[in-house]
Amino acid sequence: MTGISVRGFAVASATAVTTVGAAVGVASGDEQGRSADPVEVVAADATLLAEIPAGADTQLHTASLTQQADTLAATADADTLRAAQESARVQAAEAAHERQAEEQREAEEAREREQLQETQNASSGSTATAPVQSSYTAAEVQAIARQMVAADQFQCFSNIVDHESSWNYQAQNPSSGAYGLMQALPGSKMASAGADWQTNPATQIKWGLNYMESRYGSPCGAWDFWSVNNWY
Repeated sequence: MTGISVRGFAVASATAVTTVGAAVGVASGDEQGRSADPVEVVAADATLLAEIPAGADTQLHTASLTQQADTLAATADADTLRAAQESARVQAAEAAHERQAEEQREAEEAREREQLQETQNASSGSTATAPVQSSYTAAEVQAIARQMVAADQFQCFSNIVDHESSWNYQAQNPSSGAYGLMQALPGSKMASAGADWQTNPATQIKWGLNYMESRYGSPCGAWDFWSVNNWY
């Protein structure tokens, strides 16, 4: 029995099938086309998979080589899929890490803002005092305010008080019941800054600062709103 040596069986490609088909055609052709010598089919840059003997076993060996090629191709596809999945996993992990870092930064910034607000409130509270007396002039109330309000915010604060009460800490709106320098409505809201809110301008100023900062960010923020709406 003569043998056919197939060195050119290309793995997982159309070339592989074509090469094997050519070998089968030679091995199973008519008697005139058969040579007494071994027929050698060679493909460039191919891998030797097996030796195919000529004769009845040709188709069996050809099918075996084709199966090997299919198996190798499937393995290559699986490797590609695993590589793509790993790349996606790495990208997802990086994105999650970036989101976590961003959330941490936002939380830290929020804590810093809260600490700053607490510091400002504490600073306002520490100067929220006034000499105990039966009454205060507008000039005396302004002097107290200058001690409590930041210099760059005082003019805005003053603008609001000028319009609301003309620096009269006992000003009361007979219609609405609004009271004090900032015309708090109702006036009893200022009790959060001190029980003497009706008689102590420092307590009213402390309450007014906290209100403006918590709602508008600053006295100037409150004044910007007041300028457009005539209330704050």
